[in-house]
Amino acid sequence: MGKSKRNSPKPDSNRAQRLAERRAAQEQASAAPTRPFEGLAAECDLVALREFVPSATATLKLVPGVAAERSVTLATVLPGAVAALVRADDEPVGFVGTQMQHQGTDPSADIAAAILWTQSAEPGESLNSAESVEGGPRLADVIDPGADLELTVHQDFDWWVPEGVTPDPQVAATIEQAKQAIMPSARLDLGGDGVGAAWWVDAGEKAHVRWVRPEDEDKLMLALARVHAAGGLHMGEGSRFAGSFRTHGLLVPVFDLDPEQHPTEWEAPAREFGARLAEALASDAPMTGEERRSRDGLRSRQVTLR
Repeated sequence: MGKSKRNSPKPDSNRAQRLAERRAAQEQASAAPTRPFEGLAAECDLVALREFVPSATATLKLVPGVAAERSVTLATVLPGAVAALVRADDEPVGFVGTQMQHQGTDPSADIAAAILWTQSAEPGESLNSAESVEGGPRLADVIDPGADLELTVHQDFDWWVPEGVTPDPQVAATIEQAKQAIMPSARLDLGGDGVGAAWWVDAGEKAHVRWVRPEDEDKLMLALARVHAAGGLHMGEGSRFAGSFRTHGLLVPVFDLDPEQHPTEWEAPAREFGARLAEALASDAPMTGEERRSRDGLRSRQVTLR
């Protein structure tokens, strides 16, 4: 008589259910796109809005045939962290959040589903979670993939309430609470030759620049190592390279800054650093020993968000 495997759970047991849920989660994670916003001109800003920008909005340029003559505003976070809502201004306007309370494995498909929902929803309705379907539309199918985001950066959440409308006490309290927690933020102007999206934030004791870059991660890490070995991994006096993090298939270098300086004062140093990095990216010279050590050190200070 054959022996049963000790590790095989009974079909209807709690352990079997947990194993099935774990396998399903692993399969879902493996199916998720590594770089969900790839191919969009606004990829770097979309990553920034989704991951760390507190309060910003942009009117989307939808592709022909998508909009039912109803504009859509992309936002960082909406009241209640809902996926979308429709507001009754002079004309109904759709609002879609990038920082949703309930998130799927493909943010591009989720945001696309939320945009499409706004085109037929009634004013006053909200969507708690965007239910994208496998093989369904993604962002490149509903917005102009070649359009940059014309962003408005806010230092509060007053835009949650239409102009001229007095919010009820509960909403007003929520806005005030969010306003107290928000950190001043700004997008640096990198000029016409600027690459990616560099965002400044005042975190109190320090300010930071998080620079979302579109290059291949390994190629960018090599370039950062070359710049570091040459002593140029900084944004001028009062700055320090703090490390980098990976998110949505992109690498984001982070710099600690003197918080006493205005964000516009970091734009010229950022452009100078960008030029040094561009030169390193263009180099195909073999790595030196110092550059290899720099790359190893930079990798040890790298964090993966998602």
